[in-house]
Amino acid sequence: MTVTVTTFGPADEQAIDQAYRIGAARLAADLPDFPPFCRQRFTAMVRHPMPGTAPVNLLAHLDGEPAGHLALDLPQLDNTENASADLSVHPAYRRRGVGRALVQHGLAVLREHGRKRVSAMSMAHLPGAPDRPSAGAAFATAFGAVDALPDVRRRLDTADLDQAKLDTLLADARGRATGYEVVCWRGHTPDDLVADVAYLDGRLLADAPMGDLAWEPEQVDAERLRGTELALAARGRRRYHVGVRHQASGRLVAWTLLDVGASADWHSFQQITIVDPEHRGHRLGLLAKIENLRHLLAHEPAVRVIDTFNAGSNDHMIAINEQLGFRVMDRWSNWQLTI
Repeated sequence: MTVTVTTFGPADEQAIDQAYRIGAARLAADLPDFPPFCRQRFTAMVRHPMPGTAPVNLLAHLDGEPAGHLALDLPQLDNTENASADLSVHPAYRRRGVGRALVQHGLAVLREHGRKRVSAMSMAHLPGAPDRPSAGAAFATAFGAVDALPDVRRRLDTADLDQAKLDTLLADARGRATGYEVVCWRGHTPDDLVADVAYLDGRLLADAPMGDLAWEPEQVDAERLRGTELALAARGRRRYHVGVRHQASGRLVAWTLLDVGASADWHSFQQITIVDPEHRGHRLGLLAKIENLRHLLAHEPAVRVIDTFNAGSNDHMIAINEQLGFRVMDRWSNWQLTI
């Protein structure tokens, strides 16, 4: 058996298609409750990367058959000693050295670019077997990676929403949020909110629990935010936002985002939720999340489930999510490997 690894770029339609098919097979086998692997999202990730990142895509063939894909992201504006990775091996070609060949080739690329650390996510345990490490966990530890930040995925089934409870929680939050007002929008952020949203976006990695993950806060300005919005639009993400404005200052001081992908109208991801530290203690996070949940469902009535990931130590956000009805699905690891 011979494994060959090559790099491909945004103009290589055949390689993009082969890598997409590998990712689709991996997702269907490993995460069957997720939405189908989205071709539009994958193609746009190759052709329209996030601003401030330099992607490297590696394709592995086993005896001439496309068998594995490794996507590397190399930050350019901050975290310039770091990289992130996403490894996919087709289920039909596992345990034949494909993943190892891709990782070894990828590490050589990262060393050439002066990177000192690389991070990646995988499910921590086999489904239904919380004491048995997943194949991804065994693979990561074999390379010497450490679980730097345990994560938990929770899911909300919209059919089980307790609307009366949400009404009570919302009334309480509004009572604590005197002097603040809710602002809703879809898609691109209005011009008058861009600076505030960029500031809040840049605070996320400074405020969220990061465990031992050596990832520094990102420097987000209006230009970078607009670039991110264009990249997300190219991927087909339909985005629903709620912000909370402090009336005295006119500033947006809380923000949350839900989005729906192009491949499945029944599924949404809860993305960022952030409150400016100077305005905490007013239930603004809870207020924003309930308002945005209803905002989303008013425009996307087909959504049946919403998934969210939280650091296992993020007690405050976990408590809010569980009040809304999110329940644990599985546990994940943020692996970090020193190169």
